[in-house]
Amino acid sequence: MSKALRHDPARLGLTLDAAGWVPLADLLAALGVDRETLDHVVETNDKKRFAVVRGPDGVERIRASQGHSVEVDLGLTPVTPPDRLYHGTGAAALDSIRATGINKGGRHHVHLSVDTATAQRVGARRGGAVAIVTVDAARMAADGHVFYRSDNGVWLVDEVPPTYLLD
Repeated sequence: MSKALRHDPARLGLTLDAAGWVPLADLLAALGVDRETLDHVVETNDKKRFAVVRGPDGVERIRASQGHSVEVDLGLTPVTPPDRLYHGTGAAALDSIRATGINKGGRHHVHLSVDTATAQRVGARRGGAVAIVTVDAARMAADGHVFYRSDNGVWLVDEVPPTYLLD
């Protein structure tokens, strides 16, 4: 579901609208799952990765809250971040991050967490040792970097240059 809504909707014959939404019925048919199963995934996802809404036309739609590699406009509004944010990653990436900062790669934004526990979970997703990098978000914002907060609480920014890393 995540791959279809964030990275490769065409693989399942889906077309996301400009804001990343797809009719819920289309996703259910493409995945071959029932509504109860989908609701369970949405409700129990530890990252609250998906949002479901009923549009003004009465059609229920679903989208991923962030993390897209396909072009979407999530309609995010700039927000002042907390003083510190955290990035969880594999320990093997730490030297590169210290040298070049945190880059978005193929995604729309760098993802940051408000606490170290969440960053730990994010960093552990691929297995192996985890490193948590502390970001001076207050100084970044003061220097003109724009932050957003997704519907599921993930902090987003275009990049984190190495001068803002506190570790």
